[in-house]
Amino acid sequence: MTRSDLVEQLAERFGQLTQRDADSAVKAILEAMGDSLVRGHRIEIRGFGSFSVTHRPPRMGRNPRTGQSVPIPERRVPHFKPGKALRQAIETPPSR
Repeated sequence: MTRSDLVEQLAERFGQLTQRDADSAVKAILEAMGDSLVRGHRIEIRGFGSFSVTHRPPRMGRNPRTGQSVPIPERRVPHFKPGKALRQAIETPPSR
């Protein structure tokens, strides 16, 4: 699902929302989530999952072409952990 698919579904599900309003809502939510993660905060959505930022320490890697050791700097990366309800929903195959 893409962002535009999400906007379409929101506009369809909530008739009082126009496509533009749904787009603004999705944009505002995603921006707020991104800003929160940039500040190092954790986002928890009950029944769906949680987003957090993890720290990867610096390490030595290897250039696959030359075999030479290459230093890899430390970094912060986003991490998603699905909630129990989402994991169970994915494990259960959809009925046809």
